[in-house]
Amino acid sequence: MKLLSVAVFATWALLVASPISHAQQEYTGRLESRPEGAAGTWVIGGRKVDATDQTQLEDEYGPIEVGGCVIVEYVGKRVAFIKSEEKGKCN
Repeated sequence: MKLLSVAVFATWALLVASPISHAQQEYTGRLESRPEGAAGTWVIGGRKVDATDQTQLEDEYGPIEVGGCVIVEYVGKRVAFIKSEEKGKCN
């Protein structure tokens, strides 16, 4: 019985915990358009990105401006960060 419980838990951990660990995703591209603040629709590398007031902007590699290279980090489906990125990463 103990072995069955361990097998059931191990199967559950593989099915449930794996998607959780892969919930964070990134996307890098050129910034084509953006709203005045963080919240709103951004266009990055041809993709529309919907940011909220909770989306954090980070300008480590320079200002986040149209034409610049940025990286978008998601946690689940939520846009958590939009960060400036080195120009070479968008070529």
